[in-house]
Amino acid sequence: MNSHLTPDRPALRSWLPGFVALAAIWGSSFLFIKVGVRELHPLHLTLYRVTAGALTLLVVLLALRDRLPREPRVWAHLFVVAALGVAVPFTLFGYGEQRVESMLAGIWNATTPLVVLPMAVLVFRTERLSTRRAVGLGLGFAGVLVVLGVWEGVAGSHFTGQLMCFGAATCYGVAVPYQKRFVAGSAHSGLSLSAAQLVLAAGQLAVVAPLVAGAPPAPTGLSVEVLASVLALGALGTGLAFVINMRNIRVAGASTAATVTYLIPVFAVLIGALALDERLNWHQPVGALVVLLGVAVTQGLLGRRRPASVSAPVVPAAAPPLTR
Repeated sequence: MNSHLTPDRPALRSWLPGFVALAAIWGSSFLFIKVGVRELHPLHLTLYRVTAGALTLLVVLLALRDRLPREPRVWAHLFVVAALGVAVPFTLFGYGEQRVESMLAGIWNATTPLVVLPMAVLVFRTERLSTRRAVGLGLGFAGVLVVLGVWEGVAGSHFTGQLMCFGAATCYGVAVPYQKRFVAGSAHSGLSLSAAQLVLAAGQLAVVAPLVAGAPPAPTGLSVEVLASVLALGALGTGLAFVINMRNIRVAGASTAATVTYLIPVFAVLIGALALDERLNWHQPVGALVVLLGVAVTQGLLGRRRPASVSAPVVPAAAPPLTR
């Protein structure tokens, strides 16, 4: 075989540390949300978090001499993505974690691909539904029912909290194909588009939060733990994590980088157990495994694949979704 047609395989050590670091950062986000809602209304937590993330990406944007989009059409679509992919789901996770364990919120985050596929197929027409994908969806939603523990009843604060977390994942599931349909292919960098998303989301929250939850408290009145959690959610969970994710895509490829989805709930469960002494019912991790199995089937990660014939660099057409 001609060496020019042989796909390059990046050395494991070139991308694995960043891959694990990204899973740890995004997996720990649910711990920081749990700590943050102890003193902050979920809307105020999201407002502070998104503002910190926006400032972080704007600094990186300036350092790299990149710039925000200028086209009104791009800003109009990013306004929708900012609401569905940032402001609403971040807030729903905050509301949810007032009622459920942080580790369980991390498990619900892993259901996002199960919503992405039917939305992409039925609404945005960016994907096709095959038999394999249909089977994967069926498995995944069976896992959702197991995580919910529907045989135990469908009432109570804990159940409501789980629905809120699933609602957040559903928002991501709409935002991702919407972004692919209307924003992908833009000439702007992923960094530029993500920074614009966060700027818009911060503006949306600055209007809505005072109307719903009153004026946000002054940062000086918050405990050190909550302040640190807000900064970690914004600067690490959005700013640094974005840079790491972009590098993972560039070095390992988009498909490999996307499998971080499988590690995030693992870190969320471990961190919740070690830092907060949380515990799960038996059916929740079992259901999570079924969900991840369904996701793996829909994404074609199980079974043999045909080897690629030509090596080509992966260049993301739009910003990776801000789904943590």
